[in-house]
Amino acid sequence: MGAAAAEVAGAEAPPRGVALERPKNQAHGDFATNAAMVCAPIARDNPRNVADGIAAKLADELGDLLTSAEVAGPGFLNLRLSDAWYGGALGHVLGEDAFGSGVAPTPERINVEFPSANPTGPMHIGHGRNAAYGDSLCRVLKYAGHEVSREYYSNDFGTQVERFGASIAARAAGSDVPEDGYQGEYIDAIAKSIPGAAGMTAEELQHVGVEKMLAMIGETLTRMGVEIDVWFSERSLHQDDRFERAIETLREAGHIYEHDDAVWLRTSELGDDKDRVLRRSNGDYTYFATDIAYHQDKRQRGFDRLIDIWGADHHGYIQRMKAAYAALGGDPDTFEPVIMQLVNLTENGQRVQMSKRSGEFVTVDDLIDDIGADALRFFLVQRSHETTMDLDLALAREQSDKNPVYYVQYAHARINSILEKAGIGTDAGLPTAIPELHESERALIRRLIEFPDEIAETAFRRSPHRLTIYGREVAAEFSAFYRDCKVVGEADDVTQFRVGLCVAARSVLAQTLDLLGVSAPERM
Repeated sequence: MGAAAAEVAGAEAPPRGVALERPKNQAHGDFATNAAMVCAPIARDNPRNVADGIAAKLADELGDLLTSAEVAGPGFLNLRLSDAWYGGALGHVLGEDAFGSGVAPTPERINVEFPSANPTGPMHIGHGRNAAYGDSLCRVLKYAGHEVSREYYSNDFGTQVERFGASIAARAAGSDVPEDGYQGEYIDAIAKSIPGAAGMTAEELQHVGVEKMLAMIGETLTRMGVEIDVWFSERSLHQDDRFERAIETLREAGHIYEHDDAVWLRTSELGDDKDRVLRRSNGDYTYFATDIAYHQDKRQRGFDRLIDIWGADHHGYIQRMKAAYAALGGDPDTFEPVIMQLVNLTENGQRVQMSKRSGEFVTVDDLIDDIGADALRFFLVQRSHETTMDLDLALAREQSDKNPVYYVQYAHARINSILEKAGIGTDAGLPTAIPELHESERALIRRLIEFPDEIAETAFRRSPHRLTIYGREVAAEFSAFYRDCKVVGEADDVTQFRVGLCVAARSVLAQTLDLLGVSAPERM
């Protein structure tokens, strides 16, 4: 389409803004394009005249594959494609080993840091949303053609882990936890699991407790189907010279100055609203300084892009970190902080409260035990990460079409059952003949061939929730096809074509679910 429009307009390349879309009204054809209106200023002609030229060009190129190309309104072009074109489109889906993969225009080596929950307690639902989003994003980026490294940053240094160690020590000694410490049964369990804990110092218990908590977090992530490639310790930055080297890099670049006995970074010169403190007047370095050293370490590992998945309370942190990254010599456009919004649990219309310090909170493990990992993963990514969401536990448990993950998984299982009845395994040959198609067959094929574009958009926009929508759309189109079209028992050419369509739909659904970290069951 783009090439035809460019040739008619006399342009060297397809103009930006040319879109090929499915019209809302099926009477307007299979696809509609605004190419003529975009190209009219370039061609210095009336849009309808340009549309006529594009239609003629497409008719020459597509031949019998194009049934009609009609000019409508101010210059829209409505296209109707033949059954032979649809047959070729199905063949394209069936003919690729990993349909929709490798769509990244410029593959990059990307580091994605998530969920990086503090190792002072079990993972709660907010951590779970970060984990589900981060893992699905990594799967999509990798499928699109990028090289992806998944990294967990453990905040195992500083005040919060000191309080954690003091809390374990108190429980081991049979004492009350300090007022600013961590409560909850998990603190008791950790204290009891450490041999000789009562005779250990709070500092010793701090280190052992963090190790045990990270092991528990790792087990939770495994239950969610989340993979981590690198577990990075904040403490390690202070155990060698990486922290000091990062600060010296800033000093040598002239970005550091001293004022009121404190050390400051000139972030205001690099886009921040004010300068930021690196070392306080009492000699203590700030968390900001540690984060700078950490990102310098990541930058020196040779990644083309860094994606950090942060909590909702980090929005004000973005610009200062971008400024610091630029001060280190990095390209701030290749540093992408992603802010996750909050997630709320509801049960029978009531909010489920969570409080980490008091120990009265619902853990991710609790939720997996309740609704299952598949429902948890799907529900946690079905809304944009930029919006606050409610997770309806009652709906997540429901075994009906009202439950979106059940609906998509059931479509996959139903296709598998149809193919078993037809005696077809995992593969089906390409259709040798194209029968007259039902509109439901065309609609399903149109939806399936959108998959590569969905992968490209999902990767580009960092928006895995798009695939939950797409999965439901494929499931709906298949349900309509199954309602209108008998697969087994028809004429040989019809059955062969419809079996191939079932195989293609099953493959796309399975891949969509896999990118979401959700299983594709064969039976339900």
